[in-house]
Amino acid sequence: MTLSLIPHAPKTEGARAFLQGGAKKILIDGEWIATAATFETTDPATGAPLATLARAGAAEAEAAVAAAQAALSRPDWARMLPMARGALLWKIADAIEAHADELAELESLDQGKTFATARFGEIPGAIAQFRYYAGYASKILGTAITPSIGYAPAGKQVMAYTRREPIGVVAAITPWNSPLLMAAMKLAPALCAGCTVVLKPAEETSLTAIRLCELMLEAGLPAGVVNLLTGFGAEVGDALARHPGVAKVAFTGSTEVGRILLGSARGNLKKLTLELGGKSPAIVMADADLSLAIPGVARGIFANSGQVCVAGSRVYVQRKLYEAMAEGLAREAGRLRLGHGLDPASDLGPLVSPDQAARVAAYVAGGRAAGAEVLAGGTGFAEAPAFFAPTVVAGVTPDMALMREEIFGPVTAITPFDEPEEALALANDTDYGLAASVWTESLSAAHRMAAAVRAGTVWVNCHSYFSPELPKGGMKTSGWGVENGPNGLENYLETKTVCMVV
Repeated sequence: MTLSLIPHAPKTEGARAFLQGGAKKILIDGEWIATAATFETTDPATGAPLATLARAGAAEAEAAVAAAQAALSRPDWARMLPMARGALLWKIADAIEAHADELAELESLDQGKTFATARFGEIPGAIAQFRYYAGYASKILGTAITPSIGYAPAGKQVMAYTRREPIGVVAAITPWNSPLLMAAMKLAPALCAGCTVVLKPAEETSLTAIRLCELMLEAGLPAGVVNLLTGFGAEVGDALARHPGVAKVAFTGSTEVGRILLGSARGNLKKLTLELGGKSPAIVMADADLSLAIPGVARGIFANSGQVCVAGSRVYVQRKLYEAMAEGLAREAGRLRLGHGLDPASDLGPLVSPDQAARVAAYVAGGRAAGAEVLAGGTGFAEAPAFFAPTVVAGVTPDMALMREEIFGPVTAITPFDEPEEALALANDTDYGLAASVWTESLSAAHRMAAAVRAGTVWVNCHSYFSPELPKGGMKTSGWGVENGPNGLENYLETKTVCMVV
């Protein structure tokens, strides 16, 4: 494992122009507005400032919700034909695609991830979200019902049908690990359903959300349909969650913050979709193909420096393969090159901040103190405090924080097991239930293990595979509700029953 910290500047004219374009503003009712308070966003690799951002608060939240409420009933949005709404979503996807290099550079600079991860993984994922739900806009259907009501006036009959209507104003609160993709996962189905949105990106990584909103306006999105508030969760996120004019909160982030939002949202019993924390197991059976399992499990934990909600941070290996798997994972960790996200030679960038790297380091130090053995990595870098080496830890017991808490860094614990039942007991011994993977060449074992693991997504012989068609949600404290697919659209629709005598 090597660290090569060479500062890099964006190559695209669009990213340079955006960063040099002065202080960034919030978006309310189609207008970019400055705020009295501001804050800085920095390149986590170098600590260099990137941009000054508007710091919204309760007053700005009030104005943004009012704008979103007004836009719900304006003819340019409320009466937009379904096909036209779908065409608009497709046009937004085209705009993202046309600016993919620029957006990937901004994402890499702001969050730290490598350009390749952003450009060839997450930006295409955001494009796919808008194109997928563009096709659904004209397929939101009600149902005609023949009711079992025995009485009707002479010469009359009872008929009934359902209407699917937008839920209303949505507060979309997104995390810092995959900013543009997570925004798209909420915006695309919400707009498909005809809702309006107040988007609150994570304060650490707001740049691509701002640029996305610029592109959406250029694509023809009516004023007020999407409003953007940059700022801090305790100030503006909480205000949105408490606002009686917000009908739904769609949130991705930690379980701790999810619980806070749950309390904030109770005032008007607003609907919630919560994708929360994870502690995802990877179960490697004795018949697994190690040529797939070793690099696959490594990608499942080290991608984006482990800052992935479904990261495979617990690896359970049947004893026959344990030594080979442990050696292989340690080898994979050791060969990764750390550096600036815009450096083409980098396999991994920094964590989102020095504070996050210090948090990860504390977990590893605690594990060492409790008797765990570090097989690879386990160190930070004094000269680059946001970086942390990809780490493999053995000898971790089920009660250790390393095994029980979400670290959100490039750290995985590897543990042997003897029988499949033991692996399942270990995998399910967690408060979380977001995802898991099973590595086996046995079709029977794959089906049995996938059915028995308590997780919202189970991959077999792969990890972290996503597309807009695949529902994504968690069990236990990993969240409420499902995003993606038809389920994702349902989050933003209400069902109204109309019953009449005619």
